[in-house]
This record gives sequence, C-alpha cells and structure tokens, in this order.
Amino acid sequence: MAFHYPNGKPFHDQPRRDLPLNYGNRGMTLEEDLNATNLFYREHGIAVIHKKPTPVQIVRVDYPKRSAAKITEAYFKKPSTTDYNGVYKGKYIDFEAKETQNPTALPLKNFHPHQIEHMKAVKAHGGIVFIIVKFTTDNDIFLLDAEVLFEYWKESLNGGRKSIPKKTFYNEGALIKIGYAPRIPYLEVVEAHYLI
Repeated sequence: MAFHYPNGKPFHDQPRRDLPLNYGNRGMTLEEDLNATNLFYREHGIAVIHKKPTPVQIVRVDYPKRSAAKITEAYFKKPSTTDYNGVYKGKYIDFEAKETQNPTALPLKNFHPHQIEHMKAVKAHGGIVFIIVKFTTDNDIFLLDAEVLFEYWKESLNGGRKSIPKKTFYNEGALIKIGYAPRIPYLEVVEAHYLI
C-alpha cells in the first residue's frame, strides 16, 4: 500500500542520515527520578526522604516591577553535604546521587572531601549511608554502601586509582531495577541490605 502526502506526492520512508543518532536524555535524569520516587514514598507513608536544598547567598535582585523580582546574581554560600536525607523505619538515611557517562567506572572527582567527611560522620552515628549511581550509557543504576566509597577514596589519596570500577558496583553493590511506581525502588535494597 502506498502512502501519499496531502499534495499528492508519494511518501518514501527513508531514515535521515545527515544527523547522528542521539540517545541521550531518553528518560528523566537520576535526580528527577529520585525526586519522583521520594514523592511516591512520602505520599504512600513509606518514608520521609527529601532532596537537600543547596544554600545560596543572593547578592543582587532586580525589581522591574513590584510583582516581578528577578535574581540576577547569587553565589553558593557553603559546600553542600549530600543530596538526600530522611527517615525510613526509624533509621536515618543519607545518600549522594551521581550520574556518569563513563561506561566502565565512576570517577572519584565527582565527590568532594567535605561530602566524604559528612558521610563518615553520619555512618559513625549509626546512619545508613550510601551512594546511588547511574551509568548513563546503559542506564544501569546501583546502590553502593559508603564504606566501599571510603576505601576507594583512601586509595586515591595514597596515589591509587581515581575511580570505582563498574565491576565493583556489580560485586559489592546492588543493581536497582527501574520501575514505574516507585521509579527507582532503592528502599527495597535498603530493606534487604541494612534492615534484615
């Protein structure tokens, strides 16, 4: 069966070859997925976990009219700690979320010393601390305990490797299967690994 445009010209189904295929941004970002997941957890009374706001110092505001203020200059006040924190089944949870385009490892340059120190302090007080990492080339999402991160961080400070290999996420972490509601059911992993 032949198809024609409204002007009568025949339609030829040929793929465009002048532009490279771009599979980036097919889905939501890790942060958007986690925010939707945490909203699901809160709305269903499962957990209370929020994204921490980044503290900002507002320097200049323009007032073109009274009802429309526009921030024109602002700076980060101080380094932030981790991305998310909250409570699940009476336990304090604190975690950092990272995305990487590197298909084989998570570069440690994605972390800052103050974040590592914060996570160590939370861990020392009995909190559940981990990282959630998305490898964007294949959309694999892992939960990895902070202790593993600490080991690689220490190694990097002593001249060792500057990344966590993806095989470490498979061997010592947990692969999180993307779902619908919740989108990233990471509390299933928390339940299985921390609360048994």
